[in-house]
Parts: sequence; C-alpha cells; structure tokens
Amino acid sequence: MVNNVKHSEKVQKNKEPLQSNNSSSANQTKHEITPRPNERIDIELFDFWVDNLDCDTQQSLLSFAEETFSVIQIYLYAKFLGYRGSITSCEAWVNKKYPKPDHLRVLLFEIDEMQEDIRKLRLDIENYAVKRDSGVARIAAMQKELRSTISQVNTFVSVKDKKSLLLTGADRALRELQSIFKDDIFEEPLREASLSVWAKIQYED
Repeated sequence: MVNNVKHSEKVQKNKEPLQSNNSSSANQTKHEITPRPNERIDIELFDFWVDNLDCDTQQSLLSFAEETFSVIQIYLYAKFLGYRGSITSCEAWVNKKYPKPDHLRVLLFEIDEMQEDIRKLRLDIENYAVKRDSGVARIAAMQKELRSTISQVNTFVSVKDKKSLLLTGADRALRELQSIFKDDIFEEPLREASLSVWAKIQYED
C-alpha cells in the first residue's frame, strides 16, 4: 500500500515539469508573434537620415518622394543616395509625410462591384424582373467593362513590377560604379551623372 502511495506521488511530480514546460512554450510562442514595429521610431530614424543630407540631395529626395507613387522606388532612390536602413522605416516615413493613393485597391474594388452587379442582374433575369433580351445585352456590356478593368489591373501591376526591377538594377550598377571610383577625381562628376541617369530611367514609360 505504501509503495503504491509513493509511486503515485512520484508520478505526480513527474507530471508537474511537463505542465510547466508547456506553459513556458506557449508563452514563448505568444511572445514571438506579439512584437510589432514601432512606427513612430521608424519615422524618426528615416527623418534623422533625411535631416543629415546636404541641402541639394535632401531637396532631390523630397521632390522624388512627393511625385512618386511607389514606396519601393522611393526606398531604392534613398538607397542610391546612401540610406542604409530598412524599408520599414522608409515606408512609415512616406506614409506619414507623403501618403499615396492606392490605385490598385480602387481597381480591385471596382472589379468586385461589377461582378456583384452582374450577379444581381442575372438573378433579376431568372426572376423575370428584367426582360431576358435587354438583360443579356446589359450583361454583355458589363462583362466587356469588367474585362477592361481586369486588363488595367494586369497592366498596372506589370508596369510597376518592371519599373521596380529596372530601378533595382540601375541602383546596383550605379552603386558599383561609385564604389569603383571612390576617392577618385571622377567621383563627384560620376555622382552627378548617376543622378541624371536615375531621373531619366524613373520618368521613362
């Protein structure tokens, strides 16, 4: 009988660490997914970098950030000017200082709305609320408009992706050239020429 009691106590003690470990494991998992970037600090980090640029370079970046819709392209341009931080800080700064319209979201919303309108019209035709001939003609016109909007989305995404890739390649090439001619007599003229090349690529379709 005594042996059974001791055996029961031993089993209970062995179970306790397992429960503690499970709780610890759950806490660790929760801790890993909880942290989120501090947007205010991110903005201040990028702001500090911008404030320390020389006047001409700073104005060039601010003008570029104001006129360009793509955060990725602004980030690449900042990298081209010597920024070494993360895209998170750049994105937080852009969203605060120069918020951009989300054209892609607008187009996708329009697609959802048109699809819903077509669905409702088909339902009206089935319920004889709309004459079949006129309803079918309207559906054909709406489907044509829907295909056009989908084509706009595809073009928008394709052009944006291609331009970002092009600027990424240009950034890498110009950066390598500046590295090769660092502390050389041609360094400053090369830097000015690089800015001109970047601007030309940026505003080409």
